[in-house]
Amino acid sequence: MTFSIPFPAIDPVLLQLGPFAIRWYALAYVAGLLIGWRYARHLAEKSGLWGDVPRPTALQLDDFLLWATLGVILGGRVGYVLFYNFEHYLKNPSDILLVWQGGMAFHGGFLGVAIAMLAYSRGKTFSFLTLTDIVSAVVTIGIFFGRIANFINGELFGRITDVPWAFVFPFGGPEPRHPSQLYEAALEGALLFVVLNWLIHRRAAFQTPGLTTGLFVAGYGAARLFVEMFRMPDAHIGFLAGGVTMGMVLSLPMVVAGLVLVFWSTRRKVSDAR
Repeated sequence: MTFSIPFPAIDPVLLQLGPFAIRWYALAYVAGLLIGWRYARHLAEKSGLWGDVPRPTALQLDDFLLWATLGVILGGRVGYVLFYNFEHYLKNPSDILLVWQGGMAFHGGFLGVAIAMLAYSRGKTFSFLTLTDIVSAVVTIGIFFGRIANFINGELFGRITDVPWAFVFPFGGPEPRHPSQLYEAALEGALLFVVLNWLIHRRAAFQTPGLTTGLFVAGYGAARLFVEMFRMPDAHIGFLAGGVTMGMVLSLPMVVAGLVLVFWSTRRKVSDAR
């Protein structure tokens, strides 16, 4: 007999007020943005982390919060439409606006925030890479909360397994499955947050613009590639050629780009010191 843990019966809707519903998933976005913004202000105000690298002020980060919010929401939605369900939305374009029915892609949100950072940093005293370093240090907070919300919703679950910590998800059939959402929360969220912030506080990573960003991009891509081996692909996409998933296809370039940025930023730092 295969052992499994009963799935906790948590209503995805925290509070219903007439036609308006407050969902855990929406609260995860709010918590990630607000806590990340407050921590970003804290990092910007610690002059000892920066050396002589120009950085945004706390007030500038206040202004950037709106840009980041739009980048996450618009980029996440557009990314889901383009990467995961393009044919459906091509036939039903009005469904693109139905964000409360689900459908957000991290890789799209990543690109959306990147565009927002590029636009916001133009003409500022700090560089684009300095802003991306700050955001990279805090975005893992939002990833953590988002993956926990995925678990509460019983979505994005893993493949069938017999490990003792498996769950029978309400929409995943009778078989026990990997809680891949919790794997992602632990690796892409908690572990990456600890590693990046240790490097920032103990190894002065902010003093090499682009280093923290490169480590985040490569670290997220590597963690996602690992978890994709346990996560079920979206039902309407399935496995691609060779048994790979869309998540793998989108994450592998992140690993390569992140490592290139790490190499470039550290070599640039060495060249500047000569």
